[in-house]
Amino acid sequence: MKKNILLLSIITILFSCGNEVQMEVGETPKNIIGYEVSDAGEKISLYSGDISTVEVWENYLTAHNAADLDAIKLLNAEDIKVWAPKGEYINGSDAHIEFLTAWFTNNTPKWKTKYMIANEVTKGDVLEQWVTSGHDLTLNVEGDVINVFQVHDALIVDGKVQKFYVNERVVLDSKE
Repeated sequence: MKKNILLLSIITILFSCGNEVQMEVGETPKNIIGYEVSDAGEKISLYSGDISTVEVWENYLTAHNAADLDAIKLLNAEDIKVWAPKGEYINGSDAHIEFLTAWFTNNTPKWKTKYMIANEVTKGDVLEQWVTSGHDLTLNVEGDVINVFQVHDALIVDGKVQKFYVNERVVLDSKE
């Protein structure tokens, strides 16, 4: 019986050590929430991120809902990169504002947030803070209302949106 307890204790200690994260003195422990796979196939742990990045992304979406190009430009990194859902690639804040100017006029987009998740990943010596979010988006295109669901992955650096990816699907009328 003592051997079983000792064995169980050793296994518990070894298992708990496998999930430890190197931390600085006084730093709050972080939870592993998943992983990213590098181009080389390596799994890189994702951790719960800095919640302040969610506030930046919320402000960004509020500016988009208001079609406030000045506020968007203030939140854009100068060299922002955007991968939009229909294959568009936008490079730079000025190009992004130009894209949005036409898109807001032709589509009248309105987002309704469903979730936001702050997450972080360390790549080499660089800690990246990301927000992953999901939104219902309503578009008004030439009088037709189109409903889509979007998922965004946004890299936030120093309070600015550095880059983001948008994936979307059309929402069908059926509830299934």
